[in-house]
Amino acid sequence: MEAPIRVLMITSGWPQPGQPQTTHFIVQQVEFLRRAGVEVDVFQFRGSGKLSKYVSSWRKVRPMIRSGRYDLVHAQFGQSGLLALPKHIPLVVTFHGDDIQGIVDDRLGRVALRGRVLRTLSRLVARRADAVVVVSAHMKAFFRTKAPVSVLPCGLDMELFRPVPRDEARRRLGWPLDKRMVLFAANPATYRKRYPLAKAAVDILNRTLPAELVVAWGVPHNDVVLYMNACDALVFTSMREGSPCVVKEALACDLPVVSVAVADVAERLEGVGGCELCADEQPETISAALERVLRRGERAAGRVAVQNLSEDVMMARLIEVYRTALGRIPTESTQVAVSSPVPADVAPMGR
Repeated sequence: MEAPIRVLMITSGWPQPGQPQTTHFIVQQVEFLRRAGVEVDVFQFRGSGKLSKYVSSWRKVRPMIRSGRYDLVHAQFGQSGLLALPKHIPLVVTFHGDDIQGIVDDRLGRVALRGRVLRTLSRLVARRADAVVVVSAHMKAFFRTKAPVSVLPCGLDMELFRPVPRDEARRRLGWPLDKRMVLFAANPATYRKRYPLAKAAVDILNRTLPAELVVAWGVPHNDVVLYMNACDALVFTSMREGSPCVVKEALACDLPVVSVAVADVAERLEGVGGCELCADEQPETISAALERVLRRGERAAGRVAVQNLSEDVMMARLIEVYRTALGRIPTESTQVAVSSPVPADVAPMGR
């Protein structure tokens, strides 16, 4: 049997206890990789845009990279890849959006100096990588590299995100059964999410069809599925994304999605009955789409459309990326060996 692949995953986006986070997909990816037999240890850090924190983290992780315990480093986000340079073992880097496109400053409403620096550093990491993963095809235009580039959206936990009867979900949340509810599942204070645009659209909607806008931020990750099943539609108004997980999760729950055309959303909604891709980003257009969806009063045919994005499928493809970076010849099976315990000097996997 083929020896297990040993991976040191470096991430600046590991969810922190008691803090609202949108990076649960990294924890999920680690869990599914381990189920597939890959040995994964996680080194988590918080750079916070401060050079001193990056230097300190770099010093901590270098002995681990040199230890001989790992076959490759997998950096989640471009900035995490900086800690793997200079390379001693193959480097795989996954770009998720802001890292390679540039962070939009919440005060200025545009990519400011910090975002431009991050974008430049991420491009440097891409040029040094042995394999690159992007979560949406449009992101390939933001960098150049000689490494093979794979498009792998973050996978879905299809067991967690599944349809639940709407009234049952509302009873569990203590919500009224007779209201129309529209979900906004993001931090309303983040500029690029454009909560004011979603609110303006629902305000217009209320002139002809009463509906309540529900914000799911700071909600425990496992409860998000209840919000999705309890609501009548998801409104998605972001100005920039990689491959938004919330849209795919909503589809897995058969929740109708009304969205602006951003990232790969058009691809996700194509041919999905009960969803609407808005022709422009005007609140009147979004409101009209919401009204059509709510008046239909039906769930979307979304789950079947995202079956190919299940985490099991994505992990099999990611393992092939690992093999490519290692120069291994792909085999018929991605099942390798049982993973080993996490060393004591590595951040645990959030148990």
